Amino acid sequence: MTRPRIGLALGGGGARGLAHLHVLAAFDELGVKPAAIAGSSIGSIYGSGFAAGISAAELLDHTNAMLDRRADMIGKIMRARVGRFADLFGLGSRNPLLLDAETLLSFVLPEGLPATFEELAIPFSAVATDLFARSAVVYRAGRLSPVIAASAAIPGLFRHVVHDGRTLIDGAMANPLPFDILPDDLDAVVAVDVTGGPVAREGREPNVFETMLGAMQIMQGAIVEAKLERRRPHALIRPQVDGVTLLDFFRSGPTLAASAAAKEETKRALERLLG
Repeated sequence: MTRPRIGLALGGGGARGLAHLHVLAAFDELGVKPAAIAGSSIGSIYGSGFAAGISAAELLDHTNAMLDRRADMIGKIMRARVGRFADLFGLGSRNPLLLDAETLLSFVLPEGLPATFEELAIPFSAVATDLFARSAVVYRAGRLSPVIAASAAIPGLFRHVVHDGRTLIDGAMANPLPFDILPDDLDAVVAVDVTGGPVAREGREPNVFETMLGAMQIMQGAIVEAKLERRRPHALIRPQVDGVTLLDFFRSGPTLAASAAAKEETKRALERLLG
């Protein structure tokens, strides 16, 4: 008997996507290799790394090493800045802290990530959003880094990415949980939704940036619910990330601790799917 071919879809959610590491660890600990992986936004970052053959433990070590060196990480963020403080006084609404996604990702992606999709050990699909076509774009071939950068380019924080003749932004704007782009010939699909639920109010009014990011989370959650009404994956994993906001990367410890149960939940789902 051949083992069922299982696909894995990793969704978008900013810092909530740190919980993907628990799901990847479950695959590794059970010795299950996905037949195909799809990713959107932070899901495309971790998904491409896993597809390259980088283990969950290595991805976790790399993440912790980056975020533990807070001053170094802030320095990398500042070096990726393309906006100027003078932009505040220019025409229109400009962001002086706008970042170049490709530059920042070159600083933070783990070593061992190949240059192209074709060099990955596991077939991988990444979602970006075409700003002007107002639709999702799926990439499965060609250069990897500009696609991953585009897939994770949160509007208002990252500059759009121009690639393959398209103006691209965060894939989660159109498809925050891309289980529907996996190949049709799979036996089962595991989808990981990290859009999360409500964030507890802290007794203060949100600033403009928090309002923008919160609105994105509301939109992404609504898209996911609409997709699930039409079609559901064979296993849906929803890590406990409700208290985490999109940019809570420097709270990786609490985020990983709160979402730790996702590993055992994924193991149970895999054991069921494998029969």
